[in-house]
Amino acid sequence: MGKIVVGKEEAEHRLIRRADMVACKLAFIDCKLPGSERKENYSLIGPGVTQSKDQVVNLTETHGFSVGAAAMPAGTVNNLHMHFTAEVFMVYQGRWKFRWGCGTDVAEVDAGPGDILSIPTWVFRGFSNVGQSDGWIFTLLGGDDTGGIIWHPSVLEAAAAHGMYLTRGNMLVDTQAGDPMPSSEEILRPLDAGQVASLPRYTAADMDRRIVWCSQRDWSRSALLGSIAQQGCELAPALGYGITESRDQVPGVSNPHGFSVEWMRLSAGASSGRFMLREKLVIFVMSGSIDLVLNDADSALRITVDAQDMYSVPAGAWREIRCAGNTPAEIILAVAGDHRKRVVWPQEVLDEAQAAGYVLDPNGYIASLDMLPPTALGVGVAADTLIA
Repeated sequence: MGKIVVGKEEAEHRLIRRADMVACKLAFIDCKLPGSERKENYSLIGPGVTQSKDQVVNLTETHGFSVGAAAMPAGTVNNLHMHFTAEVFMVYQGRWKFRWGCGTDVAEVDAGPGDILSIPTWVFRGFSNVGQSDGWIFTLLGGDDTGGIIWHPSVLEAAAAHGMYLTRGNMLVDTQAGDPMPSSEEILRPLDAGQVASLPRYTAADMDRRIVWCSQRDWSRSALLGSIAQQGCELAPALGYGITESRDQVPGVSNPHGFSVEWMRLSAGASSGRFMLREKLVIFVMSGSIDLVLNDADSALRITVDAQDMYSVPAGAWREIRCAGNTPAEIILAVAGDHRKRVVWPQEVLDEAQAAGYVLDPNGYIASLDMLPPTALGVGVAADTLIA
């Protein structure tokens, strides 16, 4: 199919403001354990791994990945559990301690705002708010159906003392709230000691290769053809191959997750340029505010997205990301798929860039016009007619 036009109702539906995010305080089996009873879980896009039938999901449309958030006051703990698909933490607020492994093999690392961590699959992990104030983490989970999670046997045992059980269907049973006690055949069986011992082990050095520190982001002002002339829009890769058109940028974490993660930084008055993607894009505003302009000029819609808000841009829609106001904005872009994403630019953007001396080479990366032979011109331009 070709481009799509986003209507006003649909455009508003795809905006998830912080005020519209609905917390579930009994999303998981550990939510009544001392030290964990104040944590809040949010399912923002897709159900994620919630174990509560009462969880509110802001946007149920499949994206190829799920988006959630964890809000935890100072001193609150999220207990050891294991995922089958990717789990990526993007720290928005607070100081956090992440740990992985169990028994004598536990390792840990501290992280703060702007740090991004990818915890390997099939390893127990947990995290705590070790700061002095409330904390907030956005999470990305691989796949539309994560298959649930596995809790450490000690967590299941402790939860049972509070009347909390998990069924084999991965749903929470709260007998203290009046749920009937499941039969022994219905209760999820914990892993035995041999199974726990067979799980992979990761050292702190191993995990350091799966962290993109905020202080070490590799920014480029020459990463998007649509903004290279005005130099006010920068990209920094984090995880997987995203939309960068700079051949010099390499993601810090490159193993398949089902999505890519990149930072975008916009100075006051700056813009990404108008572009299109064949994949769904989720925008997280980490600081400042942006104006997201959808569609062509004759049907343009402008949506302001503020700090801690999110927006899901449908595949095949024209969009432009602008910094709103006089304060620079930093956002995270999560795009579906493990492949390198190819940006579709309108002809006016291609013409403007070429007038400034820049084009795309046959591999789709930005190059100087005066270095390319005529046979190489236009070869690397992605066409909107190829959108599927």
